[in-house]
Amino acid sequence: MKKTLLTGLALFVMLSASAQKEPVDYVNPFVGTTNYGTTNPGAVCPQGMMSVTPFNVMGNAPENRINKDKQWWSTPYEFNNKYLTGFAHVNLSGVGCPELGSLLLMPTAGELNVNYENYGSVYSQETATPGYYSNKLDKYGIKCELTATPRTSLARFTFPAGQGNLLMNLGEGLTNESGATVRFVNEREIEGSKLVGTFCYVPDAVFPIYFVMRINKVPAERGYWKKMRPMTAEAAWDNTAGKYKLYKSYTKEMSGDDVGAWFTFNTKENEVIEVSVGVSFVSVENARLNLEKEQPFGTTFDKLRADARKRWNDDLSRMTVKGGTDEQKGVFYTAMYHTLIHPNILQDVSGQYPQMEGDKILTTNRNRYTVFSLWDTYRNVHQLMTLVYPERQMDMIHSMMNMYKEHGWFPKWELFGQETLTMEGDPAIPVIVDSWMKGLKDFDINLAYKAMYKSATTQGKDNLMRPDNDDYMAKGYVPMESQFDNSVSHALEYYVADHALSTLAEALGKKEDAKLFYKRSMGYKNYFCKDFGTLRPITKEGKFYEPFDPKQGENFEPSPGFHEGNAWNYTFFIPHDIKGLAKLMGGDKKFVNKLQSVFDRGNYDPTNEPNIAYPYLFSRFKGEEWRTQKLIKELLAKHFTTKPNGIPGNDDTGTMSTWAIFSMLGFYPDCPGVPEYTLTTPTFDEVEIKLDSKYWGKDKLIIKKEGNGDYIKEIKLGGKKYNKYLITHEDLINAGEITFVTTTR
Repeated sequence: MKKTLLTGLALFVMLSASAQKEPVDYVNPFVGTTNYGTTNPGAVCPQGMMSVTPFNVMGNAPENRINKDKQWWSTPYEFNNKYLTGFAHVNLSGVGCPELGSLLLMPTAGELNVNYENYGSVYSQETATPGYYSNKLDKYGIKCELTATPRTSLARFTFPAGQGNLLMNLGEGLTNESGATVRFVNEREIEGSKLVGTFCYVPDAVFPIYFVMRINKVPAERGYWKKMRPMTAEAAWDNTAGKYKLYKSYTKEMSGDDVGAWFTFNTKENEVIEVSVGVSFVSVENARLNLEKEQPFGTTFDKLRADARKRWNDDLSRMTVKGGTDEQKGVFYTAMYHTLIHPNILQDVSGQYPQMEGDKILTTNRNRYTVFSLWDTYRNVHQLMTLVYPERQMDMIHSMMNMYKEHGWFPKWELFGQETLTMEGDPAIPVIVDSWMKGLKDFDINLAYKAMYKSATTQGKDNLMRPDNDDYMAKGYVPMESQFDNSVSHALEYYVADHALSTLAEALGKKEDAKLFYKRSMGYKNYFCKDFGTLRPITKEGKFYEPFDPKQGENFEPSPGFHEGNAWNYTFFIPHDIKGLAKLMGGDKKFVNKLQSVFDRGNYDPTNEPNIAYPYLFSRFKGEEWRTQKLIKELLAKHFTTKPNGIPGNDDTGTMSTWAIFSMLGFYPDCPGVPEYTLTTPTFDEVEIKLDSKYWGKDKLIIKKEGNGDYIKEIKLGGKKYNKYLITHEDLINAGEITFVTTTR
């Protein structure tokens, strides 16, 4: 009896352990796929070049309420759409301009049709986990499964009996560019390239994506298609004018704006056909090499899927949580998942990558990163990478350093070797300064300083980062040149960058430079208008702009002086001099009341980067820290969930997700370029962050919460009482453990 009891108990323990969720199990890739979150549920590896994503935003099907050809749209997928026209290879996540999302692979059954308006299908049985996506095409009865490696994808299609077809559509995608070339290598393989680019209206920011596609079964037939141009008199001799023309015997190279390749098969019931795709931004040869190295002969779909899952689980497991609800864990780990998509690698397995803004092919022996949406990510993403993934942040810094060597400038919004100059500011400066000040110093800081000094002091006409630098340097502000320019937003970003630069100059012993850049960073005071108690644009004549409404721009309407927001979204965006701003507003109490009014009157925008740190500013004032703690909990609960609309708008390549991560951890880097965090009540009972001892000299950081209250009663750092709500990165790391004792207030 005793033996039986013990055996049963052991079995129970074993079953419980096996059923225990891993971090990867909490991720929901559908979060952010509606409500303009601009994420997608496709298969991707952490920081991988390749992502393969369902494309459901084109075609006039009634099942799709969003159509990329009828409205502004920047993502290949919308959760509420149900009409699929293919699977796109290499996509962007959390980005506000359309780009990439091409190489559309589509399985069909029955008679061959190459017009996406006709061959698309409603789908069901949709599932997604990190590194895997699946659905069923209702029109054809085809089960679709997708997985990925860092540079390749593998699709597994299960067909019904009859004729099955595979289409590679090179004419459509999210990109505004057109033109592609494709060539049959043999019966089962094609190769080619497609031109993509013009991100955010930059006409010359174009580049090719090269690909190799390989099928594991010999087709019964194969060929190309091309959408023929409309003809007038010539149409009398050509019945394909303005139509899709099928090429059934021609198998040499095909080029055009709207072309593709097709394969037909005689399939048995539940027959599986697999399609592998390798990509490169260097050459077709490299795309093939990527495919051969990452999908060697004998590789199975299930192995690649398992490998992708392990990559994700290993990365997500650098932070393990205890306590909290499953919903909160889902929010946390899904946010981590989104944060680890971009920046992504650019180099091929050979180490080759395209030169920044050049025609050369260069080689690296470390990861070369791309997709630097720095106006967004300089605020928190790179701070998280520095803390939890320092080896990657170090590679990202080297990537930026090499971009400077290749191009003469640090990146602002870099995309696959092209500088798009999207948004404003000089955001690489606080990123690099922040990392260096925290201890990531394995790069030439003097060369970095030279690059920073260049962008801070070069005259406007020659300055890619600061085109209005002349007035900024001479007057301390950027005057309004036209009614709806972004002059104030530009200047505010320069102030943050210059404050970070002054900090670095001081650390490097460049005293005069430090004074110069610090003085510049205080120029925000020029914009402060006592009549409104907000920042206000200044005209070329040196007067405040009028008529002025600080709320104008709250609904994406044009806003004089401000980009994607209004004066309320920007007035408190002076992270480097909050006490100075409070003085301008009449003292600490008036500052706190005015800041509280932003939230009380609905002027806080959780999707707008310049104001996302607002809740943390209360903690700069003794006795007001509770406001931060209250607001953070409310904002997390309201705007971050595990539902498809669970991000408050565009994720901005992980920036919104990272806000949630730090806020749930209980500390936030609210001043970019300064190695400090503001503390708040953590979400979980305990979080263990695995640290890289090579960089931090410690192997872990423990964050504990005692009690079930929402407010902080006491903070203990390394077991000792800590009386501040601002903590340096060094003190936090060295302590090894921080405990928040909470109360219900």
